Amino acid sequence: MSGQEHASPKGSPSLQKKRKIHNQRNPLSVVFIHPDLGIGGAERLVVDAAVALKSQGHAVHFVTSHHDPKHCFAETRDGTVAVTVVADWLPRSILGKFHAAFAYLRMMLCALWLVWLSDLQTDVIFCDQVSACVPILKMRGTKVIFYCHFPDQLLTKRQSWLKRMYRAPIDWLEEYTTGKADCVLVNSHFTDGIFQDTFQSLKNTSRQVLYPSLHCATFDQFTPGARHPKLPTGADIVFLSINRYEKKKQVELAIGGFAALQELLPCDLSILHGNKKGSRLHLVIAGGYDDRVPENRECYDALEALVDHFGLKDHVTFLRSIESSEKLQLVHDCTALIYTPSQEHFGIVPLEAMYMQRPVIAVSSGGPLETVLDGKTGFLCDAHEDRFAEAMKKFIDTPSLSRTMGTAGRQHVNKNFSFQAFTRQLDDIVRKVASS
Repeated sequence: MSGQEHASPKGSPSLQKKRKIHNQRNPLSVVFIHPDLGIGGAERLVVDAAVALKSQGHAVHFVTSHHDPKHCFAETRDGTVAVTVVADWLPRSILGKFHAAFAYLRMMLCALWLVWLSDLQTDVIFCDQVSACVPILKMRGTKVIFYCHFPDQLLTKRQSWLKRMYRAPIDWLEEYTTGKADCVLVNSHFTDGIFQDTFQSLKNTSRQVLYPSLHCATFDQFTPGARHPKLPTGADIVFLSINRYEKKKQVELAIGGFAALQELLPCDLSILHGNKKGSRLHLVIAGGYDDRVPENRECYDALEALVDHFGLKDHVTFLRSIESSEKLQLVHDCTALIYTPSQEHFGIVPLEAMYMQRPVIAVSSGGPLETVLDGKTGFLCDAHEDRFAEAMKKFIDTPSLSRTMGTAGRQHVNKNFSFQAFTRQLDDIVRKVASS
């Protein structure tokens, strides 16, 4: 791209009109800029968005500050979408501190590279998680979409005056730069409400809800195989928790609920559970894990210690950074999915489970309120281990419940969260932004 194109981003009115007509009729070049293309809900969403746009003929490309081929979604590794890594040499923190500042800096360096050094074509830039780079991206003369998963400033605690002082300019920068985007998307009506409450100066900003969706073809192509080798052969009632190893995911609620479930089981277990109490019950804890992240290590160790505390070591299996095929097999093998985060922005895992015809037990707050139908595709519970235990017990008392709710869940996802609907909506948004 020439320097002149950088210097004249908008061009004459006639040129703008020509561009508008062109964008309505032709494929676009869309660049996604994302902090870390690892394995998580945010990463799954942007990868799905890229695949969706590519299916409509658009050219897509990722720019990111970190991409590990051993710790990423397959589409970013197998060439489905192109990936360029910028500024991975910059540390993520100093002595475990200043994570937010370095995340902002890394994204801003990615944006500077895209604007001044790259020759990538950009009709639209899709940015998420870190808005600080939006004003820089605007220098390219390209329309920018910002996808708000959740306000970043709400994802950290401020227990000291020093932390409050450190966060103050970052919080201001987040609100100011979010408002500079040409289009703001949110992942749920719940997040939209939080957005209004958090960003007071942006209350009147036009926003649109774009629910995350499933690339259903991935699930449709799945062929069930042998049970996961770490699942005991005698375990035929399996509860599965899939979340990153982070404290905010409240995975201890799944473990505490599973422990409380043992106390709800009948004394005579010779028919249902064999001779040993709960011997046919098993809990699998699986999720994203990055050894570079201290919180991941600390959370994993704490959960293991909790299992030991309850004496459930033989009944709980931990898995870290599982492959997509491995996750699908685990969901296929489980009786129900346990989803424990409170005030979760959206949560893609419940959709995945319901599409694979498995019910979901989730905390009754945030995104699951918009995805899980209580009593039909699963159960919504207070964030208390006893409530989760009671919900789990229903699948033991009524073995057919898992199948019945699973069937309803598949129908619910097909009707409301299909990849086709997501693709059409996103394609329409991108074209309108490009031609505006």
